[in-house]
Amino acid sequence: MCGRLTSNVGAMSEAVIPAAVGTTPGITPESAVEPLPLTGERTVPGIAEENYWFRRHEIVYARLLEHCAGKTVLEAGSGEGYGANMIADVATKVIGLDYDTSAVEHVRARYPRVEMIQGNLAALPLEDESVDVVVNFQVIEHLWDQGQFIQECLRVLRPGGELLISTPNRITFSPGRDTPLNPFHTRELNAAELTELLVDAGFRVTLMTGVHHGPTLKALDAKHGGSFIDAQIERALAGEPWPAELTTDVAAVAIDDFALITEDIDASLDLVAIAVKP
Repeated sequence: MCGRLTSNVGAMSEAVIPAAVGTTPGITPESAVEPLPLTGERTVPGIAEENYWFRRHEIVYARLLEHCAGKTVLEAGSGEGYGANMIADVATKVIGLDYDTSAVEHVRARYPRVEMIQGNLAALPLEDESVDVVVNFQVIEHLWDQGQFIQECLRVLRPGGELLISTPNRITFSPGRDTPLNPFHTRELNAAELTELLVDAGFRVTLMTGVHHGPTLKALDAKHGGSFIDAQIERALAGEPWPAELTTDVAAVAIDDFALITEDIDASLDLVAIAVKP
């Protein structure tokens, strides 16, 4: 699960965001589980300099969580597992799927409520019509065969089931480029391209919305030279310690500092779609 450039982890401070995750039901204490490394391919909780990206991912889980209530849910590409564990608060059953061995082992140890399996997203290891919801947040941009994956989602969903999907908006994430800025991305999409991908596979798109900065983040854009995102990326790529003020501002970001808005979709940071299997 990702949506950012690779950062120079060695340049980060040792600041850690205080979190209650170690005492939250369904989560093994942090001291008992080795954390996943921050590589730039996925976001992880609890790191001050990573907090902007983490919250930008987290808001989509929080806002779409109601679609998982009482359902059997597959999170395809579950990464660190924090999102699958959020889903477990409301779902009847949560299946996590990831190709990476270290991620699979981490989720099994850290989030015992998630039934974790290892497999390829282009050939989902589930029976036909076996789940009610498929969640795929900040993953499809990593896949080589995006159409095959969407068809697999259609196959494993029950009739009327929903695919909840998010991905960076290529118009704002890699502006003016033919190839993605993020080296872990294979193909980024705009709203029209994501809609086409879903419809061509047989889905009916019921929502296409986008993640935007709210007032607090817009103020931080102005404070940090016009782009809060660019300020973070520049420091990460410089390989130098972050200024204390920037670290403090990033660590203070909350999910409510972002907004999901259907208007002006091409200006959104991330695309968020809900698609239904007929």
